Amino acid sequence: MSNSHNGHDHAPPPDQDDPLTYYQIKEIAVRELLISKGVFSADDVRREVEKMDQRTPAKGAAVVSRAWTDPSYKERLITDGTSACEEMGIDMGQIYHLVVVENTETVHNIIVCTLCSCYPRNLIGLPPDWYKSYAYRSRVVREPRAVLAEFGLELNKSMAIHVHDSTADMRYMVLPRQPEGTESLSREELAALVTRDCMIGVAIPRSKSTVP
Repeated sequence: MSNSHNGHDHAPPPDQDDPLTYYQIKEIAVRELLISKGVFSADDVRREVEKMDQRTPAKGAAVVSRAWTDPSYKERLITDGTSACEEMGIDMGQIYHLVVVENTETVHNIIVCTLCSCYPRNLIGLPPDWYKSYAYRSRVVREPRAVLAEFGLELNKSMAIHVHDSTADMRYMVLPRQPEGTESLSREELAALVTRDCMIGVAIPRSKSTVP
């Protein structure tokens, strides 16, 4: 698996943000220069930041619920995640390829970005702070079972755990297993079972009984 992160557009994780890093200083300088040159305005920057802040896991949850109820869509999603998401009207952008990894009875998947915070933001919203932390990025690749236990997810020792390292041009999303006893639910009801953490791989979907 490639670990190249050249060209990614994410700020460093919070454990590296005081004082400002070289790249943070460079980003501020370039941004101010482009604003002064009239390439874009400060309002353009503000609108883009607001747009990013409005991203939520709801789109990813809708993708998961459709995959649970539509076998042909699930096959397309696993074959080409980017195209399958765009099929549902989700703008995935042009900067990366989405790989969807499926949890099964014998395999559990987790995603991480070991060098920064690469993450499918268009699909599941902004990454949580812990995802960007050095502790998670360094430990989950070495002791994934222990990290999952700290999230409250205890897996059978016979289950294999696969850790997927995101890159600048490749992001991952976990397709969790559908909870038993939810086969009669609608797609909207199924989507309500899916959380952001399920699609990162540090949790499993809620059962039907926990949904209001």
